Amino acid sequence: MAEVIPLFPLPNVVLFPNVFLPLHIFEPRYLDMVGDSLAADRLIGMVLLRPGWEHLYEGRPPVYPVGCSGVITHADRLSDGRYNIVLRGVERFRILGEDHQRSYRLASVEAFREPALALDDRAALQRQRTKLEGLIAPVVEHDYGRGHPIRGARGGGDPMIPSEMADEDLVNALAQYLDFEPIEKQALLERRCVRSRAESLVELLEMKLIAARGACGSLRSH
Repeated sequence: MAEVIPLFPLPNVVLFPNVFLPLHIFEPRYLDMVGDSLAADRLIGMVLLRPGWEHLYEGRPPVYPVGCSGVITHADRLSDGRYNIVLRGVERFRILGEDHQRSYRLASVEAFREPALALDDRAALQRQRTKLEGLIAPVVEHDYGRGHPIRGARGGGDPMIPSEMADEDLVNALAQYLDFEPIEKQALLERRCVRSRAESLVELLEMKLIAARGACGSLRSH
């Protein structure tokens, strides 16, 4: 990853490695950003805006220091100059400083990859995957219905996680696509490794299911 990359700060989007993100670009400064990126290495750094960004949005409001770079895999420029693009997450980075010479934000960044998993980490990750497979069906059915991209079908049409998806890719896809609060997704992105991210993901899903069951019980009691 380049040492200086453009930043695209949003209030509700967190990108994870090897996960795809479609974006519609319409603000003039970010049209400049995409045009420059397409002419160079096609990299953009996605970062999450900190709370209170609203009154500073037209400027350079504070962002969380950890983001994820994405490479533009597809770009359509519309007749009015707007873009529809697709990013694929590449790797996480930490912001070291910003350059204010462009209309959009540029940052000096330090990349940090997921640490290699030891054998016991790999075994633990597989156990977390088994837990996720048990938790994810009711959660996705509630939030998205049967058309969600992390769902498939087997046998009688029961929802499942695609068995061919690597453990790391599955954890990152769930972290990005499921209906968590942006700050919860940011916390998942900042976890030290994919094993700890998977463990936190299981905890979040368990809490979500407990809350949903409690809400249903409350409605029935009325």
